[in-house]
Amino acid sequence: MDAAAAVVIVVLAILVVVLARMSVRIVQQYERGVLFRLGRVVGVRSPGLRTIIPVVDRLSKVSLRIVTMPIQSQGIITQDNVSVDVSAVAYYRVVDAVKSVVAIENVAAAINQIAQTTLRKVVGRHTLDQTLSETDKINADIREILDVLSVEWGVEVTLVELKDIQLPETMKRAMARQAEAEREKRAKIIAAEGEAIAAAALGSASDVMMEHPLALQLRNLQTLVELGVDKNSTIVFPAPLMSTIGELANFLSRESRAAGAQEPGIEAVPNAPEPSLPVVESGFGEAVGQTLSQMSQKSPLQRA
Repeated sequence: MDAAAAVVIVVLAILVVVLARMSVRIVQQYERGVLFRLGRVVGVRSPGLRTIIPVVDRLSKVSLRIVTMPIQSQGIITQDNVSVDVSAVAYYRVVDAVKSVVAIENVAAAINQIAQTTLRKVVGRHTLDQTLSETDKINADIREILDVLSVEWGVEVTLVELKDIQLPETMKRAMARQAEAEREKRAKIIAAEGEAIAAAALGSASDVMMEHPLALQLRNLQTLVELGVDKNSTIVFPAPLMSTIGELANFLSRESRAAGAQEPGIEAVPNAPEPSLPVVESGFGEAVGQTLSQMSQKSPLQRA
């Protein structure tokens, strides 16, 4: 074999290897291959080893995995004219490989731009309180709008979430004062409800004590026990005891007047009003009556 034949064989071998390399494509499991033949779509190739005609065919690979796309923070004016900075994150995936290649040039850039404009539009239709409390509704609205726009591109938006909402410092201070005032209002309402319940319970207890006078006496004794727990110099005279002393003083006063009326030279006046204090006369009974009457005029609570 001469040298020229050897060179031809080597060139042919290299050409076969190059053509084989150009005609073989490997499609991964998470990909789909869109086959173009002379510029026209002829089909979609599933994962595995695939062959194409060199120069004539072109195989574009499209990933079907879910893509995480952050939506950068942007200033948005809410419906109640409050400026907030909102950032979000969107998740999408390609469901139609042919549309994602033929219908649009760059799927990622298109989804990013439409997500930013949709976020601004949806948040701008809500007030600040709604933006902070109704995030689930805002996420659903953004996803619904993106789904309608991206279905023509062969893309499905699986999830949209608001990631961060930055408020102005003045608004943060105002919201803190509002929250403090709200808590104070709740505390006062709870205290008022407790007072109403306690008043109703005391009213029921007073009705029971009116029906059972002994219960009031037992309550007085219980109060005396509670006051006597600690060592102190407090002397307590219960109100029933003072009433008894007053009645005893009136009794002694009547006895003294009756005894004085029986002495010679003193006439009893019929239907005469009973004095609050006994008449000062000689004798031990008059002195005791005067002392008890003075004690009955004092406050039921005496301190030593």
